[in-house]
Amino acid sequence: MARIALIGTGFVADYYATTLANYPSLQVAGAFDTDPARLKEFCNHYGYAAYPGLDTALADATVDIVVNLTPPDHHYAINRTALEAGKHVYCEKPLAMEPGQAAELAELAASKGLRISGAPANALSDAQALVAKLMAEGWIGTPRLAYAEMEDGAVFRDNWRDWRSVSGAHWPGLHEFEIGCTLEHAGYALGWLIALFGPAKAVETFSALTFPNKGPGTEGLRLASDFSVGCIEFASGPVARLTCGLAAPRDRSLTISGDEGTIIVRDLWDHRSPVHLSRFGEKGPFLLRLLGWYERKTGRHLPAKFFGGRVVSYQGKSDRRLPAYPSQIDFAAGIADLARGLDHGGEPVLDAKRAVHLTELALALSRGGGRVDFDPAG
Repeated sequence: MARIALIGTGFVADYYATTLANYPSLQVAGAFDTDPARLKEFCNHYGYAAYPGLDTALADATVDIVVNLTPPDHHYAINRTALEAGKHVYCEKPLAMEPGQAAELAELAASKGLRISGAPANALSDAQALVAKLMAEGWIGTPRLAYAEMEDGAVFRDNWRDWRSVSGAHWPGLHEFEIGCTLEHAGYALGWLIALFGPAKAVETFSALTFPNKGPGTEGLRLASDFSVGCIEFASGPVARLTCGLAAPRDRSLTISGDEGTIIVRDLWDHRSPVHLSRFGEKGPFLLRLLGWYERKTGRHLPAKFFGGRVVSYQGKSDRRLPAYPSQIDFAAGIADLARGLDHGGEPVLDAKRAVHLTELALALSRGGGRVDFDPAG
């Protein structure tokens, strides 16, 4: 049993509250937010206790883990304050807004015998486990190249001002445009890539603000980049290209090509995304062969995206409670991972080293500016 305090009750907090139902061993001691009306609304919806202040939450001796769900620019200060108060920390991505600050938090936690861990938890999904198994069994041979897409569509042209979480929180569009889609979303792909290939040794990056006018209310804001691309070299050998954007049609797929075949994950935000496996030299599905024949015959490219290979089946059924589409991720899995590590006296899968590395990669992608080298040994 681990008792947790939720700090921040904005839009993403509902995803955590929804998926905490998957982990009866995690008990919410209480929640805090600087917006009293929002805090009351959230706590009333879920039946949680409300802390009157952050200091009260951190002074609660029954709390084992502080879950930091505040906006990214508040992460470092709250993470540090929680660690100094003797609490283990699980933080939404990124750990901090500077790579050095993220490393500092990891060092502080280690010096106090504490653990700090970080989102996203989709690297703990059934889909990721299935892909890791296929790769370990040699279905595509040695992996060489990966293409990761994290395109969310032109949300700034949508009716995002009307979007609400299940407990009533507004989607923080203006703040997301200021922070940037890369810091908000790249981690979902980076988490998978690090889990499959290990640490990166270098990344070559470019980013740009391609749509400076994102509608009423954004005129006076200092907007972050809304497009980024990075080519990542992993110490284990593979190379990956990752793109993030707010203009292209929604695409959150991952393609991994090896010497003997290809794996395609349709949606990195889906706990049990369809996974397609194709092996070089094998006959593809009839429908895809038919479509290929049609394109060759007519000399025209079909306007739809089709995934090749056979769909690999999952073993058994999943009864996990997940948020509604498009965010079908078990967000609380990362907290449970940290709690298991504490119970067994070891490190969680999403440990501090991985969280720091994911943070430095995401920051490099968001800022652009060319090549950044890393020490794979950490």
